[in-house]
Amino acid sequence: MIPPLSTDAIAQKLLTLGFHKVGVAPATDIPTETARLQAWLDAGYQADMEWMANPKRQDIYKVMPEVRSVICVALNYYTPRDRPEGEEYAKISRYGWGRDYHRILHKKLKAFCRWLQGQGEGIQARYYADTGPVQDKVWAQRAGLGWIAKNGNLITREYGSWVFLGEVLTNLELEPNRPHTEHCGTCTRCIEACPTDAIAQPFVVDANRCIAYHTIENRAEILPENIAKNLNGWVAGCDICQDVCPWNQRFSKPTDETGFEPYPDNVAPTLAELADISDEEWDRRFTASALRRIKPAMWRRNARANMDVERDG
Repeated sequence: MIPPLSTDAIAQKLLTLGFHKVGVAPATDIPTETARLQAWLDAGYQADMEWMANPKRQDIYKVMPEVRSVICVALNYYTPRDRPEGEEYAKISRYGWGRDYHRILHKKLKAFCRWLQGQGEGIQARYYADTGPVQDKVWAQRAGLGWIAKNGNLITREYGSWVFLGEVLTNLELEPNRPHTEHCGTCTRCIEACPTDAIAQPFVVDANRCIAYHTIENRAEILPENIAKNLNGWVAGCDICQDVCPWNQRFSKPTDETGFEPYPDNVAPTLAELADISDEEWDRRFTASALRRIKPAMWRRNARANMDVERDG
């Protein structure tokens, strides 16, 4: 027989492991969210991200048939650094400034699952951190961590949207937290600030028009013209819709996770150095970094696209 465990005890364990927010959602069908995801896919807004159509993403029981609860965590990654002014500098999204977040979250989640499974015979636990077919933001909102914003990010009251999300699927029947309500109100700053109109409508992001998608996921040799001419220095991701968000401007606070402290080369690289970065330099510079997803040729492409716009302008 699986022993009872309280949600409070589980939350306390996760907080001691360094997570900043914890919540529990019951593992149930999510017909409304599933329909929204399918409509997004039908519109082609996933671009070339074929993994978004994995049927497991629409049915948590296909990920883990025995699941009864989804334990959700958030880890604040904000570091109070400012990018330098000047068109010669390249812009890298904050999420990639420090150590690979997958490694940091996985280490903590693995330790938690080992502890959880040690609480009694028959306890099952499976963890994810942006690594499996799980609608992380949907479950995080259902677990009370925050709400999905008009720019598609999850916003927390305490840290804004500068958080990484993780989940633990378990066969334990846990007392759930209350789902979070949405607090974007009438604000449309993220929609108005996006230079490529990637937010097709509130809460719906079209990856085909998203700078972050094209700089990180698009493997083509040449970027689409509408993206290239609106990069504004971005070479790895894009934080525009987060930078203008009032919740981020008011409530972001420095993380206590030292692994997210920026590597020296990541806050203020120049476009010129990245335009000619060698494969060897790429390997040295982006060791233990989530930015390794952006291959050397893509760094060169992104930087040169910015420089071409500057010359043409």
